[in-house]
Amino acid sequence: MNRIYDPRGSVAAQQCAIAERIDGVKGLRLGVLDNTKWNANKLLRALRDELQTQHGLKATGYYRKESFSRFAEPQLLDEIRKQSDLVVTAIGD
Repeated sequence: MNRIYDPRGSVAAQQCAIAERIDGVKGLRLGVLDNTKWNANKLLRALRDELQTQHGLKATGYYRKESFSRFAEPQLLDEIRKQSDLVVTAIGD
């Protein structure tokens, strides 16, 4: 008898609602989460500068997590949540 193994495994995930969409960014506080990858840093800084220049953001907070391969610390996420109306992050190699 031949056995067949499925390498995909299984994943259990909790369903959650997506964030409400916004009409625009003017006057909002942007949070940028940098994952410490070199190209992500360049992309995120350029995006931040473009959004500030073109769309009149109220303020921008720039945050870095310890490593691209680790979750952001809960304290950092709480700080970002309290000081931001919207957040962007990216991965870039």
